[in-house]
Formats: sequence, structure tokens, C-alpha cells
Amino acid sequence: MAASDTATSKDAPSAPAGAVKALRTFQASHGPSVRVVTENIGRIGVRLVLVGEDGVMGDVIVPDAEAAAAVVAAVPEAADAEWDRETVSATAIGAAHRRRMASPR
Repeated sequence: MAASDTATSKDAPSAPAGAVKALRTFQASHGPSVRVVTENIGRIGVRLVLVGEDGVMGDVIVPDAEAAAAVVAAVPEAADAEWDRETVSATAIGAAHRRRMASPR
């Protein structure tokens, strides 16, 4: 192994174990193929929005974009996604979720 390869593997961010476990648990419940939309949420970190095959949504928070990429890479069936037409159409947002997210009247 060349010296540059060793440095690269040491510098590569590791995926937070809790985030990988959460993604795999979500995957087991909502289909083997999961779309993952990465959203920067400021100093808190990065939010991974998970969209299952059944349209259910979930999320995981990680410290930074490098950790987010490592989590997605650690689960082969997880695919990077964006809020494009296909991803939005794949979500199933029920009435209870809409009421919970609506502002009080």
C-alpha cells in the first residue's frame, strides 16, 4: 500500500455507528431500498432524511457532511437523493403527520 493510500484511509471519515444502525433499522422496516436526502442544518450538523419504499419518512442527525456521506456509503442499498420529483412523489404523508406539522389555528 502506498503512503498516500494509507493517509487517505486514515483521513476518511468513519460512519457514526448509531446513525448506520438507525438507517439499517429503518431499512428493515420500510424496504430494502432507501432514498437519503442530505440537508445541512447549521452548527447542529447534517440531517439525513430517509424515504422508504413504502413512502414513510424518517431522519438521522450526524455531525457533518463527511459523516453523512460515510453513513450512506456504509449501507449499500441506501441511495443519495435530492428533493426532486421522484423523491417527493415517493413520500407518503398521512393526515396525522400533516396535522402534527401544521401550525395551531
